[in-house]
Amino acid sequence: MKHHTITLAVLPLFLLAGCASAPDSAQLVDEARNTAGGLIQTLGGELKTAMTAGGPAQAIGVCKERAPKIAAEAAQRTGMQIKRVSPKNRNPKGVPDAWETEAQASLEQRLAAGEKPETLDTHSVVNTPDGKVFRYAKALVMQPMCTNCHGAEDKLSPDVKARLTAEYPDDKAIGYTPGMIRGVLSIKKSL
Repeated sequence: MKHHTITLAVLPLFLLAGCASAPDSAQLVDEARNTAGGLIQTLGGELKTAMTAGGPAQAIGVCKERAPKIAAEAAQRTGMQIKRVSPKNRNPKGVPDAWETEAQASLEQRLAAGEKPETLDTHSVVNTPDGKVFRYAKALVMQPMCTNCHGAEDKLSPDVKARLTAEYPDDKAIGYTPGMIRGVLSIKKSL
């Protein structure tokens, strides 16, 4: 009987030790949200500056060249992998994996149910062959200015069409209207 008492008395210590080494889910979510918010804000500011300086065709260069650099800087600071993905991708590297596809579908359902666009994110910890990975997705919701490059094909300006054809010959990222989810900002961190 004493043996069971000792085991039960020691059990909470083992549980606490396990919890102490496990990552804090709330902390990971906060870090991912802050990272995503900062990245979206920085990219949005640079897009507005480019639009003002040279119009939508110039803004395409910001998305192609600056967005990956902004994400790489954030990744270096946080140790997270960061990318933008969409089933209607512009960048050939922006194809979503199964988790990202499911995340975007879930976020689209929440948007359709009336949830505010700024609250549309999701996260989970998934098991992979290499261990546990924290996954986070933030919806990239179309703003009115985004339609200059992602709107209906017949409404894109000739200079935007020419730049898109030159930069992204296999572009699928058009046909959107404001308020739609264009893709997700995807964040991963190995645990």
